[in-house]
Amino acid sequence: MKRQMISAFVTVALVVAATAMLRSPSTKLSAGTAAIPSLQELHTAAGVSKLPNQEIEDQALIFPGVAKR
Repeated sequence: MKRQMISAFVTVALVVAATAMLRSPSTKLSAGTAAIPSLQELHTAAGVSKLPNQEIEDQALIFPGVAKR
């Protein structure tokens, strides 16, 4: 009987804790996403416009798709 009371108490405590965690707004997530700079600001800070253009080879012949039968 004592073990059932303890397990019931622990179960209720876990349910209450899980409910409290799900209902409370996450301040870490909202504060972290607000501090992320835009993509254009990142490109400007990195000096992407100063980088040379690269030519990309077509690798379709090197890595062909699945052959149709």
